[in-house]
Amino acid sequence: MSARNSQANKAAARERLRVERERQAKKDRTRRQVIVGVSAVAVLAVAGGIGYAVVQANKPSQWEAAAKATAVTAPKNTTGTDGTTVVIGKASAKKTLELYEDSRCPVCATFEQAVGPTVEKDVEAGKYRIKYVGATFIDDVTRGEGSKNALSALGAALNVSPEAFLSYKAALYSAQFHPEESQDKFAKDSYLLEVADSVPALKNNAAFEKDVEDGTFDAWAMKMSKAFDASGVKGTPTLKMDGKPVTVAGSDNPPMTPEQFRTAVDAALKG
Repeated sequence: MSARNSQANKAAARERLRVERERQAKKDRTRRQVIVGVSAVAVLAVAGGIGYAVVQANKPSQWEAAAKATAVTAPKNTTGTDGTTVVIGKASAKKTLELYEDSRCPVCATFEQAVGPTVEKDVEAGKYRIKYVGATFIDDVTRGEGSKNALSALGAALNVSPEAFLSYKAALYSAQFHPEESQDKFAKDSYLLEVADSVPALKNNAAFEKDVEDGTFDAWAMKMSKAFDASGVKGTPTLKMDGKPVTVAGSDNPPMTPEQFRTAVDAALKG
């Protein structure tokens, strides 16, 4: 082989090597760009996920939003600011029995099961009217939603009629349907509607069902709860006649039997 051919072959080899190195370098650059791009997308995705999670965590709950609502839909058969005055009975009745209750309250359930029928008969007879004030403090203690949801459903029943309201309230407190305080069954619309099926005026009542499921009276329920908080009443059930406590004689306890109730109310009616 001549020196000339040898030099030419070496030059060709060097050119092939240069071309191969450039090709490999280009592949490496492309690979790095892909990796960086994918990494950037992954970082953005994670950041976006974190951002979404933060927004969701800071987003007010259904009930927080209802509590802050300025537009309040009040049920029919209510008066006062935001419809939080609920008075049921004959206009001719000279006295008003104030009744403060929390739908999840077990003592309220005991009171309603024992004394509720007497109250309804007295109201129907015109002995007095009742002013209902609903509370939701048990939800605060248990981190639940049942008191608020049941109060909203009671608003839906009141929107149907005062009689439907009283019957539904009695059903919620009944031995058949009232849950243990540790069980937040009233938080479920389906359970509230199941209870409503026992009330003729509410069973298969499409408007009532829609109001319950849509939370039509959620904001109203929160305003009612706020009215309870502002009343100064510390526990439920609490009874007052024209602002004065109705209790068992010689105690601060509410009357829990028909006999105790009759004695306490008769004394209050004379006062």
